[in-house]
Amino acid sequence: MDNLSVNLKHVGQRVHFEAASDDHPDLSIPFDYVPPLGENNGLAGLEALLMTFCGCVSTAIVALLMRLGKPATDYSVHAEGIRREQPISLSKILFHVTVAGNGISAADIDAILHQAELISPVWLAIKGNVEVETSYTISN
Repeated sequence: MDNLSVNLKHVGQRVHFEAASDDHPDLSIPFDYVPPLGENNGLAGLEALLMTFCGCVSTAIVALLMRLGKPATDYSVHAEGIRREQPISLSKILFHVTVAGNGISAADIDAILHQAELISPVWLAIKGNVEVETSYTISN
């Protein structure tokens, strides 16, 4: 697999940026910050990190469910990032999965969450720096 490449360009008067990957140049993400430093017209870095974590871990969870022969018929995540102020960072992520699918059990989700922790690149990248607390609801 090739290395990843992204480009970020300053597009505002303050700290507004647009970023896109070389693989998806037409799909840009706005970054900004709250006033007075920014104008709040994009994602703050920690918001983007939290979304990226959710997307990466969810990819693993849904793929592992498919591998078990128990595809999700409905899947969503709510995550909350607990901020640390000095230095500004995430101290903890509360990650709650709501999933429905034929025959999905609590034992399945427990095992899959454990596997996701071991294989999700973004989870691996934050491990040791950000505590992750998982929970789930199964609705069949």
